[in-house]
Amino acid sequence: MAIRIVMLAAECEPWAKTGGLADVVDALARSLGRLPDAGAGLATPVDVFLPRYRSVPVPASAEQEPPLWIENPAIGGEPLEVHVVNVEADGYWLRLIDVPSAFDRDAFYDHPDDPWRFAVFCRAALAVMRRDELAIDVLHIHDWHTGPVLLERVRMDAAGDPFFARTAVMLTLHNLAYHGWVPLPQLFQLGVTAGTALAGANPDGLDLLLTAIDGADLINTVSPGFAAEALTPAFGMGLDHALAGKGDRFFGILNGLDTGLWNPATDTLIATQYERDAIVGKAACRADLLTRVGFDPADDGLVAGMIGRMDPQKGFDLLADGAADLLAAGVRIVVQGSGHASLADPFRALAAANPGRVALIERFDREMARRIYAGSDVFLMPSRFEPCGQGQMIALRYGTPPVVRRTGGLADSVVDADAYQGSGTGFVFDEASPAALVASVLRAARMRAHAPAAWGALLRRSMSQDFGWDTGSAPQYLAAYRRAAGLRRT
Repeated sequence: MAIRIVMLAAECEPWAKTGGLADVVDALARSLGRLPDAGAGLATPVDVFLPRYRSVPVPASAEQEPPLWIENPAIGGEPLEVHVVNVEADGYWLRLIDVPSAFDRDAFYDHPDDPWRFAVFCRAALAVMRRDELAIDVLHIHDWHTGPVLLERVRMDAAGDPFFARTAVMLTLHNLAYHGWVPLPQLFQLGVTAGTALAGANPDGLDLLLTAIDGADLINTVSPGFAAEALTPAFGMGLDHALAGKGDRFFGILNGLDTGLWNPATDTLIATQYERDAIVGKAACRADLLTRVGFDPADDGLVAGMIGRMDPQKGFDLLADGAADLLAAGVRIVVQGSGHASLADPFRALAAANPGRVALIERFDREMARRIYAGSDVFLMPSRFEPCGQGQMIALRYGTPPVVRRTGGLADSVVDADAYQGSGTGFVFDEASPAALVASVLRAARMRAHAPAAWGALLRRSMSQDFGWDTGSAPQYLAAYRRAAGLRRT
């Protein structure tokens, strides 16, 4: 029997994005519709509900639904008028919840009434689904922003409302660091009063993510490795006990990669297109990158690239502290990122002191990022923790072996080339220290300089890795949806 899937998310590429959540929601929704058995196993296309933020582009072809009214989640609030804008996306329907008082703002997050805003989003989306009068088998929600769905289910169950009684809720955890904490004085924004018996509630307020974990039928995070780590106090961000309590209903599914978007054989933004069996074009991409950043393209020393948000999680400080040793060994460094000034400052100083050996691109630049992926010799991801990560997958796709710390999704997607000769795809280290990062980069440099045949084989193996959504992650999500639907029906 075909099952109907609806997603709720705070972000969806290309409409609204601050990070990897947006990429996953869009790529998964598209891939589900392409699965060979989707016609028999899945009622397609998937609906993806998203707030209509001020910055969301709405095409002229969008369909405006008649408005509807919802009860304001805030205690004592006036009813709210909701407009719904439907956009035919690439293989799914994007359904924008348009409530200007909640979403017509400059930024997506970090407003004092965020609990109310996302409660409005969830309540409005459920009201639209009810108006559609189509039974939903699985409601797939993402991170804390969609946690109020579970509050709504509690409210509807208490009222004896049967519409969503057989709808399973699957929760995907992309980032455990953000819980959606609602202090006691703000509980009214959710329609919740102090003393309400909910998981995640305590005398000081309510943890929306903890509440969602308790109420969801199935929960996953974005890699098997991080799912195991999340059960420990070191990585569980205070949620390890709750996740452990879900037993086998908590698991990991490794994120996929949009292999159409990230493909050096068709990428028009790099100097020369190339592919696994004709990798010679990568040399031209290397020369182009070095010329653009002011390095000598004739220098054959190893070029290490790093791209990301300058956050302590990502390990930029490990690279900054190890840079002197790398430079002394002839390695050159290209860094692109923005964020914490304290993490960018050392790279500014390094670039000023070593203008032909260290480059800092302190901005978000999609085109330059592609040139770094294609033109670097190795790609650095020394993350302290990494639920999944996409940079290492892109680097592999572009024949740029990753140097990664053994954590989360990095450990699931990169195999050390020295430990597993003939099957390795990159260079992996354990300790979150500058010395461990430097040692692994120098291992790569030695292989490239002294074992060119092994290096060429490594590049070809890297490019052979298949992280496509259609072949890996999406079928696993479909199996999880079927399991969730079965749990709810029993």
